[in-house]
Amino acid sequence: MIKQDKFNRSIFHNKKCDIKTELLIELFHNLIINYKINNHFEINDISSLDDLRLNSLLFLDDKNFNLEINFDKICILTSNHQIFEQKKYNNVILVKDFNSSYVEILNHIYGHEDTNDYFDNFLEINGSYISKFAEVASSAKISKNCVIGRGVKIGNNSTIKNNVVIKNAIIGNDVIISDNTTIGSTGFGFDIKNLGAKNLFPQLGIVIIEDNVHIGANCTIDRAKLDTTFIGKNSMIDNLVHIGHNVKIEMNACIAAQSGISGSTTIGNNLIAGGQSGFSGHIKIGNNVIVAAKSGVTKNLKDNSAVAGFPATDIKEWKKSIIKQRKDGY
Repeated sequence: MIKQDKFNRSIFHNKKCDIKTELLIELFHNLIINYKINNHFEINDISSLDDLRLNSLLFLDDKNFNLEINFDKICILTSNHQIFEQKKYNNVILVKDFNSSYVEILNHIYGHEDTNDYFDNFLEINGSYISKFAEVASSAKISKNCVIGRGVKIGNNSTIKNNVVIKNAIIGNDVIISDNTTIGSTGFGFDIKNLGAKNLFPQLGIVIIEDNVHIGANCTIDRAKLDTTFIGKNSMIDNLVHIGHNVKIEMNACIAAQSGISGSTTIGNNLIAGGQSGFSGHIKIGNNVIVAAKSGVTKNLKDNSAVAGFPATDIKEWKKSIIKQRKDGY
């Protein structure tokens, strides 16, 4: 099994520099209102609340966050005055604008595919372009016109069909990825008040696809913002499915064509989702859930739920509603 956390970020996104806390303050003084640094250290990674890493930056604006850890080697950047004033944070920088600080600072530290200084180096092999920094098992089959990017790992006996793009991803054993699919594309993350391509949030996570997964044709699976977009083993994804950034789908999922799952949704084991079903972002779906075709899931679903319609409701209640509408002449 591939671990979801603790991947080496710089394998996928070329790090342009390490930066010490005092230099960070000097370089980005135009973004900063105030700071307190009790422990100067070199920043060499980024943390999220789900994956805290030593010697890292943590962008944090949720004042309700409460985790008892040692913050000696984590530097928090926030625009929230309440967070800045908390005594338990040893290294914290108060910035004027949270989102613009996130974009500017991380683009300074990392090169990624949405910046023009991103670096990769390809070899042409049997009609496809494979990065010198990728690892492809000798038993894997790469078909024509594929692009396999920096840091990608492809496991034993996996099949990559024609015109597939894989970047920022770890692919397990016995995986099939069908024609014209893109894995590891840029997630749809930005500030709605500050639109434009140069204001995209850096997407510095990856995609992990476990063993024995089938991905259909013309699918897109976005890499995570900082951690992992995850698809569990034995899952079956039909054609024309979009899976947004930070989505986590556990094993044995079956998702029919033209479905869409918005970012940061978590899904348990054994999902069955009918064609053209849609899932809102930031919701939690339990185990053994069935979602009927053309349904719109807008809220959390408990284990063993079966839902239909928009907004998706218990399928028995939905059927009763449809019968009533027909009787009433609608």
